[in-house]
Amino acid sequence: GTMIVHSIFPPKWANKVMDEIAYIDRMFSGFINGKIIDSIIIGFLTFIILTIFRIPYAMLVSVIVGVTNVIPFFGPFIGAIPSALIILMVDPLKGLYFIIIIIVIQQLDGNVIGPKILGNTTGLSSFWVLFSIILFGGLYGFMGMLLGVPLFAVLYDIVRRLIRHGLVKWKKENMFI
Repeated sequence: GTMIVHSIFPPKWANKVMDEIAYIDRMFSGFINGKIIDSIIIGFLTFIILTIFRIPYAMLVSVIVGVTNVIPFFGPFIGAIPSALIILMVDPLKGLYFIIIIIVIQQLDGNVIGPKILGNTTGLSSFWVLFSIILFGGLYGFMGMLLGVPLFAVLYDIVRRLIRHGLVKWKKENMFI
């Protein structure tokens, strides 16, 4: 890959392109690997707690919750709503317990587990995370929801660097005005 970039771009630009490729790789692999580890932990935690409370379909529901948890922000709802409906049909009281358990698990995930695993891998504020999920989810469905956050983080970083470069250049050109 490095030889191709250096054969296409002049040396000054080749290094910048390689830096950007390294940044994109870190952003995507860090975010996706982090979300997968986080989701596996949430799936196991859900299974253990549901088994303790003798909630029906604990294995099925835990897999659904774990898999949908990969999707940032909306994932927990996408998994919890149909799961809650399944449990409510079998045992309404346990369905209510399930809803409470999921809320507690998601609070734990959002405030403790997720931040510990992901840190702030993207560097985006929660507004931009939500914006990117809605935008790319609307454009590309499930894959857009999954990949939208790291993709938007990369685009955001590129725009931020271009603006900073433009401001530095503008300041140099207008020094003697």
